[in-house]
Amino acid sequence: LLAMAEEYDAMSMFDQNEERDGIRFSWNSWPTSKQEAQRAVIPVGCLYSPLKQNPNIPIVQYEPVLCSGPCRTILNPFCDVDFVSKIWTCPFCYRRNHFPAHYSGITETNLTAELIPNFTTIEYLLPRAASLPPVFLFLVDTALPAQDLDPLKESLLMSLSLIPQNSLVGLITFGATVHVHELAFEACPKAYVFNGTKDIPPQRIQQLLGFGKPNAQAARAPSRFVLPLSDCEEMLESILEDLQPDPQQRKGDERSLRCTGVALSVAIGLLENSFPNSAARIMTFVGGPCTQGPGLIVSASLKEFIRAHHDISSGNAKHMAKAKKYYTELAARAAKNGHAVDIFGCSLDQVGLLEMSPLVRGTGGVIVLGDGFDTDMFTNSFTSMFDKDETGNLKMAFNAGFEIQLCKELKVCGAIGQCASMNKKGASVSESVVGVGGTSAWRICALDPSSTLALYFEVANQSSNPIPKGQKGCIQFQTHYQNSSGQRVLRVTTVCHSWADPNAGKLALAANFDQEAAAVLMARFATYKAETMGHDNRDILRWLDRSLIRLSSYFADYRKGEPSTFHLGATFTLYPQFMFHLRRSDLLQVFNNSPDETCFKRMCGIRQTVGNCLMMIQPTLEAYTLEQAAPFPVLLSSASISSDRVLVLDTFFHVVVWYGDKIADWRNQGYHEREEFAHVKRLIESPQEYIEMLKKERFPAPRFIEADEGKSQARFLTARVDPTITHKSAFGSKGDEVIATEDVPLEVFMNHLTKLAVQP
Repeated sequence: LLAMAEEYDAMSMFDQNEERDGIRFSWNSWPTSKQEAQRAVIPVGCLYSPLKQNPNIPIVQYEPVLCSGPCRTILNPFCDVDFVSKIWTCPFCYRRNHFPAHYSGITETNLTAELIPNFTTIEYLLPRAASLPPVFLFLVDTALPAQDLDPLKESLLMSLSLIPQNSLVGLITFGATVHVHELAFEACPKAYVFNGTKDIPPQRIQQLLGFGKPNAQAARAPSRFVLPLSDCEEMLESILEDLQPDPQQRKGDERSLRCTGVALSVAIGLLENSFPNSAARIMTFVGGPCTQGPGLIVSASLKEFIRAHHDISSGNAKHMAKAKKYYTELAARAAKNGHAVDIFGCSLDQVGLLEMSPLVRGTGGVIVLGDGFDTDMFTNSFTSMFDKDETGNLKMAFNAGFEIQLCKELKVCGAIGQCASMNKKGASVSESVVGVGGTSAWRICALDPSSTLALYFEVANQSSNPIPKGQKGCIQFQTHYQNSSGQRVLRVTTVCHSWADPNAGKLALAANFDQEAAAVLMARFATYKAETMGHDNRDILRWLDRSLIRLSSYFADYRKGEPSTFHLGATFTLYPQFMFHLRRSDLLQVFNNSPDETCFKRMCGIRQTVGNCLMMIQPTLEAYTLEQAAPFPVLLSSASISSDRVLVLDTFFHVVVWYGDKIADWRNQGYHEREEFAHVKRLIESPQEYIEMLKKERFPAPRFIEADEGKSQARFLTARVDPTITHKSAFGSKGDEVIATEDVPLEVFMNHLTKLAVQP
């Protein structure tokens, strides 16, 4: 009980830090030397949400006070202040700075917001001229049958009522060719048509669209294609309503011609010529793979199958490398100008998301993958993108820059998330690279409240240079961004952590270990190795296993060679369980997933919050019974499956409502429709409250599945639970579900871990 209480206190502290500052560290007392950090196995790292919503964050309307030294740190609560001489000392470079004249009235009891100890995160509304409002450029695939295009048109028309009226909008459609629609021409719909079979250089796009000509028309050229919504809403609605499927003559054994690569190049070229370094989103809606021109995913002939995982692993995906290279180059152009690319891929077949993913990874855009544009998953996800906060601004940020300042004992190895390097070198940048490294500043073209970066650090201090007792280490995060009203905002988060006392041994480190944050940091690193570095899945699993064995061997209490004496402290008890479920999760396992589905899930894994990422690693399972009015969490185990329960499994991507045999029989016989069985009706309908909440809050919207025990859809539940009872083991008690699998259960996994950890 004492251990559980200690764990609860620690987790509540970690949760409080996340709620206040949007940040979680793997180690909340840092190793004092590089050697000690290497022995601790789990890297010193954090997960930071730059746009974390918190009503208690102070908002001030003046310029920040910066350190005059090379660090350019912003005034924060951890600065030493001399109130008599009005001087503050930077905690990073220790330079003494004079306060500006308008700070002359500060005293120990009269502090400005940035010096108040509780305000470790603060937002500055910078008093500068308002930037251009954001641009929303719709890039719409028309190589679709009418039954798929019509619901997409309805969603786009509906979105016009959600976008702020001062926002700039544009429309490009594509099939076999690319059509750039001129919204300023009111006499009739007018479009510029581009060949879809070859790449068009940015200068040529500029020339063909009339930019850069020395005449009066050229001065207003960009406004012909991208206009304020209030000026062109009627024209845009008319074009969308009249949009027809691309008229293509194709044979029965051919796919539709679709020049997605050229369309994206034209869209990026249009924006980089007319709105450089401005807030913009290219919202791409695709219903199939690119079949012609640069960025080709698969040829138009149906005789050629689109690549599968076994083609990629065996080197038979002949178009993949060239397509990825092309989309990576487009991503660099978009990121350079602060333009985000979103991809909504809705098709029963693959759309080439794997190859196009660099566009989203490098620009901070979103990915939604669904079965069609008429599904709730697409509609709910697309609608929720335009949710507004209490001030009436969209819950998104544009054209952001993210920078980090470190104390001299730490160096940054890199970031894993949706960002692009700004190549800012310095003493605080490590030579060891993790993710997007070699810099202390990144560009993030679009942010939302759930956007989370994983940052990995290196302890640069050597054991021969002990850190003085009582000294603390500081990190400052600076995020410049533009909100939807055009206001430039700077959010500053400064954190200060103590160094683990080397005299206390490993206990000082262990007491402040956040196993949830550590699991997500390791999952992101493993996902990055799999998705971006092309590491073999078996090598990644071996790396995770070796890391877990080394961690357990170092921090557990045991007598060498005696597994029965093995004991992990309260702050480590859940970590092996997270690793067990991570090994089986869709983030690492590709079985029963297409390359596009795997890519979609991994992309969500590198952008979501700690809580959401943990759900992807280890799904939540809740039970509803007649005996208890409220749902209660149960173990993610086959032992939790019982015929008199309703179970709800939430994997973040799927929400499975599973009915036991008895409950399903009662429902099928109509008992819940009788007045005397109102309690049965309540039980069957009780998961709906949770589902309705998810529909409003989660992005991207999950797929909802109803399953009865023993039916085919029940596989979504049985594939994710811990297989405590399998076809190889003895049958359990009545009600236990037998899982036919070759996977080992958690108990066997832990037994092997224990044996390996205690080896002499």
